[in-house]
Amino acid sequence: MAAKLKKGDKVVVLAGKDKGKQGEISAVLPKENKAVVDGVNIAIRHTRQTQTSQGGRLAKAMPIDLSNLALMDKNGKATRVGFRVEDGKKVRFAKTTGDVI
Repeated sequence: MAAKLKKGDKVVVLAGKDKGKQGEISAVLPKENKAVVDGVNIAIRHTRQTQTSQGGRLAKAMPIDLSNLALMDKNGKATRVGFRVEDGKKVRFAKTTGDVI
């Protein structure tokens, strides 16, 4: 099945502690049905100092479930994603505006 959300997509969070926040998908984990979004679902990770890196408390974006994300259309609003065939190719489009993504 084709992915509705892909790396690089601008998304908005629909539910959870970060509801309403916007960001860009930096990684998708299809087996876990999750995605990592920049600036969303941040957790503090403690790392030990090594010879090559400074230790301390580092903020890290944790994966968030795909069902809690929605693609942003050109107007900056949340939209659902549909598929259609154009010129023999399957393309994604925004349901609200009908624009190809």
